[in-house]
Amino acid sequence: MTNKLDSLLTRINKRHDFHGSLLVAKNGKILYTNQVGYSNFKKKEFLNDTSVFQLASVSKQFTAAAIMLLHERNQIQLTDTVNKYFPKFPYENVTIKHLLNHTAGLPKYFWIAEHKWKQKRAPSNSEMMSLLETSNVQRFFKPGRNFDYSNTGYFVLASIVEKVSDKSFSSFVSENIFDPLEMKNSFVYNFENEVKKRNQLHGYRLYRGWRHLKINRTVNDGIVGDKNVYSTSEDLFKWIIGLNNGNLLSKKSLELMYSKGETIYGRKIPYGFGFRINTKEQNTIYHHGKWNGFSTGITQYPEDDIVVIVLEHTSYNATTSLNKKVKKIVEENFTS
Repeated sequence: MTNKLDSLLTRINKRHDFHGSLLVAKNGKILYTNQVGYSNFKKKEFLNDTSVFQLASVSKQFTAAAIMLLHERNQIQLTDTVNKYFPKFPYENVTIKHLLNHTAGLPKYFWIAEHKWKQKRAPSNSEMMSLLETSNVQRFFKPGRNFDYSNTGYFVLASIVEKVSDKSFSSFVSENIFDPLEMKNSFVYNFENEVKKRNQLHGYRLYRGWRHLKINRTVNDGIVGDKNVYSTSEDLFKWIIGLNNGNLLSKKSLELMYSKGETIYGRKIPYGFGFRINTKEQNTIYHHGKWNGFSTGITQYPEDDIVVIVLEHTSYNATTSLNKKVKKIVEENFTS
């Protein structure tokens, strides 16, 4: 099985410009972990198991867990509205649960930052919350009516974590999630406020089929909660194990995170709290992310007790099909 996964990595590195890391686990144990390709193209340095990737939208599950920790400590209720914490928030009746399930109907903060933010540096979460109050942009729909995947919702959740805990989102997540689970290579990063860490990767794109160009920061890169968690595949495996074993949250909280949400009309939606839920072919709990050259994915197949973690940093775009290939190799070659 190791040989088959090795050759799969070599093949996608050559054919599809995959420069990243793959981890496969079954029954709570790592079966395979490896990296292929470069961490730095100029210096021709190779990736290794300490290379730290930006998780993009896979970051959302940490935001959801931070909210559930505050919920378990009775510091917030899922039925609380954003206005309880930010009285001037211009979209009324949006609850924490709406934000978690992507049913809040909020406008896209990317657009607001690109059109309404007047400074050179990127806004922080608190500055973006203030901008939302004054920017006068309409929401897409009234809370609870539809499912609309929203980065805005998750940056607002991270802002609530900061307000309630009186700590930066970065500190709260480090102290309450990364440290207890011994995720030593994981951190929340805002390039305006934090110093670049050792082994922290840059995102690239392929230019004219052969040159790798670094992707520059944008006005949206200072916001955390919807993205900007950095980690390694082994740390992410610690996260999944810690979460599923109840080392972090209660069974009840985990069930909520792993259950489909629903609209006010009772229509089920394919998203829990920070996780996508697919029950069509086989029950799958997963999330993918794409941002500034990083392509990421954590996929759990609960019935087979298989976890697949893919992290990449040169704009790879076939994470879903790679997952399927990996799962097939494990199913055909695993002997307990």
